[in-house]
Parts: sequence; C-alpha cells; structure tokens
Amino acid sequence: MQNVIALNEAGRLGIIAARTTSDEALLDNIAAGDRAAMHTLYARHHVRVYRFILRMVRDSVTAEDLVSQVFLDVWRTAAQFQGRSQVSTWLLSIARFKALTALRQRQYEDLEQDDVREIADGADTPEMLLDRSRTSDILRACIAQLSDAHREIITLVYYLEKSVEEAGRIIGIPPSTVKTRMFYARKQLAELLKSRGIESLAA
Repeated sequence: MQNVIALNEAGRLGIIAARTTSDEALLDNIAAGDRAAMHTLYARHHVRVYRFILRMVRDSVTAEDLVSQVFLDVWRTAAQFQGRSQVSTWLLSIARFKALTALRQRQYEDLEQDDVREIADGADTPEMLLDRSRTSDILRACIAQLSDAHREIITLVYYLEKSVEEAGRIIGIPPSTVKTRMFYARKQLAELLKSRGIESLAA
C-alpha cells in the first residue's frame, strides 16, 4: 500500500513539475532527447500554433499537418534555440514559415482570416455593444479586405496578443516597420468600417 501511495505521489509531483517547468528548460531537455519534455511543450503550445496556421492556410487538414511539421522541427533543432525571444515567438516563427511555404506551393494568394478577435476600444457606443454579432461580421469582412501584411499584423498583435517586438521577430522585420504596418492597417480598417457605418471600432 505504501508503495502505491509513493508512486501516486511521485506521479503527482511529476505532473506539477511539468506544469511549472519553463519553456526554455523544456527545450534544453528536448535537445538532450527527452521525449516527455517534447510532449509537455506540444501540449502547452499546439493549440495556439494550430490556430495561427489555420488563419493563414484556411484548411484544417493542412493546418494539422503543418503543426506536426513545426513540432518535428522543434524536436530536431531544439539545440539551436538561442533564447533571443520567447519560445512561443520562436514556435510561431517556424509556423509562419511553414504556412507561407504551403501557401506558395498551393499558389493560394487570398489569405482571408476567420474568427479574428474583435478589436474594440473604450469608444464603443452602447448601440455597438448591443449589436455585437452584426459588428463582428462586418469586422471580419473588412479585415478580409486588408493586404496580407496588414492582416498578419492584426492577427499577431490583437488576436495572439504579441508585442511589437515579438511580432517583428516572427515576421522578420524591425519594430519600427511593425508599428508602421499597424498604423496603416488600423487606418485602412477604420476607413472600411466607416464605410459600413462603424466609426469608432478601429480608431
């Protein structure tokens, strides 16, 4: 009985340790061939990576395949991570490269994005709040009209809540360029929304 209790306690402590282990420590362990660490990192990040890829490729089967490729790359190249960014940022950089490669191979140029988080600020009127469903539909339609670069910025900064610096690392551009794209993306989005009768959402 004592042995069973000891095993259960060890298992519980193992689960707690996995939950509290940093991403960076997990990568160190993965680089050493630790499969348990790989499973933990995958469980922690695969949903976010999948959603990010899906918004680019617009195909669930392709997205699932690319997620597998992303984490296979992580398993193979964990030792190359240098800690210059968050692990989640590094993962999304790999995911973006995989998605863009798949899109080029398919010659799929119209990158529309569904289910993008509504970009709201304190200027929302009570009428807009009451008409949230209609506003969300209009917002998605307007975002779909943005350029690929501007849609990507909107997704990273507002949907995935990445900082300007992190978004720049993922895309491979300096923070100043991220800010410029954000400015023009919001400006164009505000104009599109205004044409639909919504003036404060992207201001």
